[in-house]
Amino acid sequence: MVLGILSAVAACPAIVGTTEAVRHGQKAQAKEAHRGQKVNMIARLPTPIPGYSEKFEGSLVVLKDNKLYIQHAQSKFPPNSVHPFAGYYLPYPSNQNKWAGAGYKGEGLVSTINEQNHLNWIYVDRDTHEIKYGVKQDAEGHCCGPWDCTSVDKRMTFEGWEGFIAVEEDEREDIWALYFDRFDDGLSSDGLIGDFESTGKQVRMLEVQLIRKERQKDFEMAQEERVERIRAMKGKQKEQQEQGLQEEDK
Repeated sequence: MVLGILSAVAACPAIVGTTEAVRHGQKAQAKEAHRGQKVNMIARLPTPIPGYSEKFEGSLVVLKDNKLYIQHAQSKFPPNSVHPFAGYYLPYPSNQNKWAGAGYKGEGLVSTINEQNHLNWIYVDRDTHEIKYGVKQDAEGHCCGPWDCTSVDKRMTFEGWEGFIAVEEDEREDIWALYFDRFDDGLSSDGLIGDFESTGKQVRMLEVQLIRKERQKDFEMAQEERVERIRAMKGKQKEQQEQGLQEEDK
């Protein structure tokens, strides 16, 4: 009896340690669950600039013609020509190990591109540094990630840092496209949009922060989530049935 009590006491630290490890794993999973949730993206200026801060604060990031733009109150996009970013992180199969080996943290990034919820990859054009979207064939050969976000404010990062630039693409229509300043030189490298000697023109550029924002839960979103849950449930049931058939065959 005494031996049994001693054995139980000796086992307690191991049991407690295992329980804490499980709890820690559950908390970590819950903390990272946001990465797979479909969210919108908004822009803001990191430092106040009169005439611009008010314009860009909280403006939606939108998709149009294979590029990402900021839709602020004064921008004049043609009617029904833009689609709000609605996306999430997703491992990019061919690059994940390469990024991890280079010491990066993060994944690929996808967004819906239309009302039918077709998904495309978000990437940085290797030549122009524009932020674009496209199918895998379009993204291959360009900079597909890693995309990540800061731990508190969920501000977007690319290749480990925040180097997002809004470039005025159309002054008359007040349309601003999104770029990433990969070389941290204000997009002034040879041939880029900020290289006045090569382009012969000056453009307005603003440093911006991109922030993941939870989407409003409207009726359409509720239906979409319900369909996704049913699809996941049916997939799990099918997997269980297949496992049962395999066990019967043994």
